[in-house]
Amino acid sequence: MSPLVRKPEEKYKLPTKYWLLILSGISVILMLLTFVFDIPLKPFNEVVSVTVVPLQKGVSIVGEKLYSRKEMMKEINELVDKNNKLMKEVEDLKYENSELLQEKYKLNSLLKLYELDQTYSDYPKTGATVISASTGNWFSTFIIDKGSKDGMKVGMNVLAGGGLVGRITEVGTNWSRVLSIIDDTSNVSCMVLTTNDHLMVSGSLSTMENGYITFNQLSENATDVVVGDKVVTSNISDVYLPGIQVGNISYMEKDSNHLSISGYITPSVNFEHISEVLVITELKTELE
Repeated sequence: MSPLVRKPEEKYKLPTKYWLLILSGISVILMLLTFVFDIPLKPFNEVVSVTVVPLQKGVSIVGEKLYSRKEMMKEINELVDKNNKLMKEVEDLKYENSELLQEKYKLNSLLKLYELDQTYSDYPKTGATVISASTGNWFSTFIIDKGSKDGMKVGMNVLAGGGLVGRITEVGTNWSRVLSIIDDTSNVSCMVLTTNDHLMVSGSLSTMENGYITFNQLSENATDVVVGDKVVTSNISDVYLPGIQVGNISYMEKDSNHLSISGYITPSVNFEHISEVLVITELKTELE
């Protein structure tokens, strides 16, 4: 039989917190003895200075650190609250600023329409808002929020910005479709404002990428026409009312047949951004 092996007995260790309580109790007892019996405590003082005083210092340091940490956490929480309030104020200001910018843009748009209305005061007009547009960067075709119930008819001219946008090509009960002069299928009979020389302005979405549309059929004898001249709708147009500004000549050259001049026109309207328009409620056929 194998001999019994005894396990070494584990020594019991008093937890540190109990040592702290015992030493604190001893300190209190010594203080009471001093006051009640007037016992000389020099030996005890030496013991206290070696044991209790360092312990008190430790407790004091720990207390100070805990208090400092509590105050620091309090300050952090206050800063977090202030930061949250400031963030909310910033978000509110951003929202208000966005609304103000939208109102400013709308106001500028309405001011331009008012100026346009005064420029073409001879024609009866009504305002409308764009509610849908063709895909792409340009408003080549778009839908407005007025239709037959508002008196809209096919062929009515549409204005915005600095002049002619296009014409209505389709009418519903409460909507109408507008074809812009920059669309590839658009052709407008125009004339040079200063010389009354006639030319044909054609839409071109490809050239609009560079900011212009094309013109042709300007007579080679139109020697007084220069770059920068204004181009308006002519009185011989079948659809468009006369005298509405289309744009300015930005480039011109003689054709290979040496019988006509062609070139580019910069439109008076910003066809990237159209939100409100004016519709002339008088048709060219009615005017005639």
